[in-house]
Amino acid sequence: MTSEVATPAAPAEPARSGWRQVLANLRQPKVLVMLLLGFSSGIPLYLVGNTLGFWMRENGIELSTIGFLSWVGLAYSLKFLWAPLIDKCDAPLLGRWLGRRRGWMLLSQLVVAAALIGMALVQPREGQLVLAGVVLDQLVVFGVLALVVAFASSTQDIVIDAWRIESADSNEQQGLLTSTAALGYRGALLVTDALILILAAQAGWSLSYQVMAALMGVGVLAVLLAREPSASVQAAAQPHPALFTPQGLFDAVVGPFVAFFRQHGSWALLMLLTISLYRLPDFVMGPMANPFYADLGIAKETVGAVRGSFGLVATIVGIAAAGLCAVRFGFIPTLLAGAVLGPGSNLAFAYLALHGADAGVFTAAMAIDNVCNGFAGVALVGYMSSLTNIGYTATQYALLSSFYALLGKLLKGLSGVAVEQLEVGRSLLEAYSLFFVGTALVGVPALLLCLLLAVRKPADRTSIPRT
Repeated sequence: MTSEVATPAAPAEPARSGWRQVLANLRQPKVLVMLLLGFSSGIPLYLVGNTLGFWMRENGIELSTIGFLSWVGLAYSLKFLWAPLIDKCDAPLLGRWLGRRRGWMLLSQLVVAAALIGMALVQPREGQLVLAGVVLDQLVVFGVLALVVAFASSTQDIVIDAWRIESADSNEQQGLLTSTAALGYRGALLVTDALILILAAQAGWSLSYQVMAALMGVGVLAVLLAREPSASVQAAAQPHPALFTPQGLFDAVVGPFVAFFRQHGSWALLMLLTISLYRLPDFVMGPMANPFYADLGIAKETVGAVRGSFGLVATIVGIAAAGLCAVRFGFIPTLLAGAVLGPGSNLAFAYLALHGADAGVFTAAMAIDNVCNGFAGVALVGYMSSLTNIGYTATQYALLSSFYALLGKLLKGLSGVAVEQLEVGRSLLEAYSLFFVGTALVGVPALLLCLLLAVRKPADRTSIPRT
């Protein structure tokens, strides 16, 4: 057992600096790399989530089945289980060539691309599939391929988050890298949640998924452009024993949690609870968004066009506002604002469900949703990044991001069942409206917890600078 605790990666709040320093940080090459890595990180998410629901619904798959299949996304919430391996071991073959962080990035990107091509070829349909003389359920094979995408994608997220945190030279730069990553990430979500719908309407879903697989090449380019964080940064906190020894296993698996609770004391549980509830409204609503548009009667070309135009501008506004707010005012005020904006945007969809397939109302709802969720996403990522310790970066951030997503990923699998139950005695669109209102109310506990964090005394905060 190690008796030492890793030095914190950063204070709980970023130092506030002038706009000249902000512009100087923007000119660094790592900012472009972070933008590309953020894009690569975002490509797979909706392809095994919300967009997949649109494809399945068009193929006649039931809402409950769509909801259940969204559970493949649990891989993103369980990634802390294999994060210690990513933290302490090199990727097979590629690690020796590219380094630990870049090697794992490239390996995970290649696996994601291959599995997406597999999904494109199999397609989500009820029926039988013969592989190597074995008769298999086609939908089950498709689900397994989606799970492989989710597993490899979550592995990519582990190492990209670690690279981002370890590559930042200061708290200001960490805030900007976080915002840049979110911009690339949200750009990828627009591609896989908007442009893909336009492409699918013209060329079909299968070809669309193959194009998305090719777009993983953006991540490969970023890996080649990136610089591996120096060994001195990765091991700044303390020397780590060999992984496959009793002490090494303890240090890799238990050490990150011990360090986190020692650093934050009695506030650690409150922080984890806040993180776990913060984006719950968005997670629970997610699987039903695209089926809702299909049932509302909005053509997927229209959905894609609005997301790729007004949605893109709104996303950039939300992300930029959160990044600048974090640099200027700090993580906690930004987190508090996001706790109000994120759930509030769900009410726009409740109104849309009652109003009907009006293009203007739909556009307004999408703009509100993208601004609010772009802001809330950056707010949470920036806050979580401020809580990690150098030496345990990948494992601790994986733990925090798992807490952020685990409850939501568990509950969202029941979203289709919830809408079907609310439909009893009502129209389908009335059921959708009640469901969206309910998801907004789910955000109230997170708001109250953020208020507790906001009144926390500064003297209670650990504020040891990066070494």
